[in-house]
Amino acid sequence: MAAAAPAMRAGLAAFLLLLAASGAGAVGAEGALPRFAEAPEYRNGEGCPAAVAGAGVCDPGLVHIAMTLDAHYLRGSMAAIYSLLKHASCPESLFFHFLAADGAAPGVAELRSALAASFPSLRFEIYPFRADAVTGLISASVRAALEAPLNYARNYLADLLPKCVPRAIYLDSDVLAVDDVRRLWETRLPAAAVVAAPEYCHANFSRYFTDAFWSDPDLGARVFAGRRRAPCYFNTGVMVIDLRRWRSGNYRHRVEQWMELQKEKRIYELGSLPPFLLLFAGEVEAVDHRWNQHGLGGDNILGSCRPLHKGPVSLMHWSGKGKPWDRLDSGRPCPLDHTWKSYDLYIGDGDVSQASAPSWASLSSSALPASVFSW
Repeated sequence: MAAAAPAMRAGLAAFLLLLAASGAGAVGAEGALPRFAEAPEYRNGEGCPAAVAGAGVCDPGLVHIAMTLDAHYLRGSMAAIYSLLKHASCPESLFFHFLAADGAAPGVAELRSALAASFPSLRFEIYPFRADAVTGLISASVRAALEAPLNYARNYLADLLPKCVPRAIYLDSDVLAVDDVRRLWETRLPAAAVVAAPEYCHANFSRYFTDAFWSDPDLGARVFAGRRRAPCYFNTGVMVIDLRRWRSGNYRHRVEQWMELQKEKRIYELGSLPPFLLLFAGEVEAVDHRWNQHGLGGDNILGSCRPLHKGPVSLMHWSGKGKPWDRLDSGRPCPLDHTWKSYDLYIGDGDVSQASAPSWASLSSSALPASVFSW
């Protein structure tokens, strides 16, 4: 398994980062990013694939992870990256692809520096995403945050990532891994599938679309007729996407077509999720629910506390309005937010004690549900 570099090195580097960033403040204060400590460094264990010399991002032994990156959710992204590296059997084989809003402040250079400071050995690339590529297609949603153009960047992964990348695990910024992500990466995608994700067939699928959708003779049940299985809800915050099949099937254009229809007829109320349901519900390759213990952020209105679902846990997801960092800062955390806190690299103003990386004691198995370790 991976081993951490000496804690002294991590602590010293983080302290120097704290001094260099003195007075930076929170997001929005003169365009400064929050301050973050340096995470422990992890190395590959035995049996990891050897890097192919000169292959770079095209190395066939890599596990490709795609996420969006912006100042507002950067604290969540940092914790997510840390958790993925800590629990990976081959952390040096993880390659991160970050999509960042082009022209936003702080910019790509600042985001790159922040990542490199906290994760000096991280293998990653940042791809500028032009908001105007999707702005005209976005319709009003039940929560303003769901209308941000960067929420739709996942539709353009196959266009932005190098063509040699065969597939990618897409993850939202409000997730926490407590298992080796390579297990998810190795999910088999049969020829008929473009996307793999946990399905939730107990959910009321009809409620994700308006009455106008279901009453339209050209839409409704007709859209889902002839699919491999009955359509079920799945959460787009955790997906394995076959990028080659996505390109060959021109799915980016097909997503845009549904978004254009939404502007005309108002067939759903949520943001970027429904077009994926319209295209892939009933065709998704099902993944074990342990890989998306979602809904921990509550609903889209109140963001109240929610427990884990029954069963083992490999990835926790604070989907919904309530984010763990916001609830912790407000002094009203939910019980599971304390688990997320164990991976929080954020250094608050004047909080010199947080300049060192989180201690091993705080990241022990006692901080996690017992079901995490059942396989």
